[in-house]
Amino acid sequence: MIKISIIIPVYKEFNNIEKLSLKIKKYLKGSIYEVIFVDDSSNDGSEELFKKINKRYKNFKYIIRKKNRDLTQSCFDGIKKAQYDYIQIMDGDLQHNPKYIINLKNILVKKNMDLVVGGRDLISGDNPGLAFVRRMSSIFIVFMFYIFGKKTIDPMSGFFLFKKKIYNNNKKYFFGKGYKILADIIFNSKTNIAISDYIITFDLRFKDKSKMNFITLLNLIKLYLHVLKNKIF
Repeated sequence: MIKISIIIPVYKEFNNIEKLSLKIKKYLKGSIYEVIFVDDSSNDGSEELFKKINKRYKNFKYIIRKKNRDLTQSCFDGIKKAQYDYIQIMDGDLQHNPKYIINLKNILVKKNMDLVVGGRDLISGDNPGLAFVRRMSSIFIVFMFYIFGKKTIDPMSGFFLFKKKIYNNNKKYFFGKGYKILADIIFNSKTNIAISDYIITFDLRFKDKSKMNFITLLNLIKLYLHVLKNKIF
């Protein structure tokens, strides 16, 4: 039985935190795991809620970041604090259903993988949690990254399980900014990574809007150029 550290970067997810915690407990019953919420100074009452959850469930922990708000850096901070050798990254807006974590774990163990991606079926469009415009933009971005070699069906996914040693062995090569940490890990790692995919369905987003904005897009372009530079040099 492998032990998993679940890293959940959050910002103003007060209404989702307890719901997500209960779902994790439901679907990971009998597993050995810890949950680390990494909050980007939400100031919405989340910190007090984290304290209550931690008092109730000792394996549910939290970090309050005081630095510049950034999802990738939040994930990195969580990974550094993780006590287990297997890391699950997922969002806190209830789009990622924790019921899939066991499936990713089983694939990683049975196939002896280093990383398993919970990927979206972007082509069929049969996904209620993925609006048309977002799906089309994701398809375009995915194909842009395919120039570096197709290593996964969905390098833009925010739901994946991997061995912590990948981070430890390659952290100095990562771009380390923005909202697309998976692409950063896959395409900027210097060590070989055995990757497998598992199709998941995104649930409806329980948040006002997508994280995609000008700053996010700019960091994505910078990430792409960082990967391109690494591949050339």
